[in-house]
Amino acid sequence: TLYVMATPIGNRADLTVRAVYLLHLADVVAAEDTRVAGHLLHGLGLHKPLLACDSYREAGAAAGIIERLAAGQRVVLCSDAGTPAISDPGARLVAAVRAAGYRVLPIPGASSLTAAVSASGLVDEALHFHAFAPSKGAPRKDFYTALCAARAPQVWFEAPHRMDDACAQLAALAPQRSVCIARE
Repeated sequence: TLYVMATPIGNRADLTVRAVYLLHLADVVAAEDTRVAGHLLHGLGLHKPLLACDSYREAGAAAGIIERLAAGQRVVLCSDAGTPAISDPGARLVAAVRAAGYRVLPIPGASSLTAAVSASGLVDEALHFHAFAPSKGAPRKDFYTALCAARAPQVWFEAPHRMDDACAQLAALAPQRSVCIARE
């Protein structure tokens, strides 16, 4: 089985008991960044083999992970913070594992998306999630224009160093809209 495990998004105490138990059982951990995963494992007193599975290596790592699954190993997939395949690598690996006929089980945990939405007071029915905004130019402006035109609340991730620009664009495009900015 490939376990898609959510990891803490800023506070190690957010790691679930189930995730800790699974890390004890894991034969190998496939990680977006092996240094971050290694630090998490070290903090738990665990020493597990780590496989790099970032966005550049994800497709190539799939074959090796499928071989491990064929050998009966438990593989845990984790990102640096949050849930794999939600604005982080993982979707291509999950698709390859499923296509090869192996089980994929999610291990829920901390979610920046749901944490932010729950404390915003802006969402009571539907919302739209858009991952990261384009970094610059016309695609970035088009992205914000489309967000502001939509009626439902919009949720997306943004890099801290682009927050001033994002706020300026939003204020210019839709000064009447409410905004909630959340971190971790």
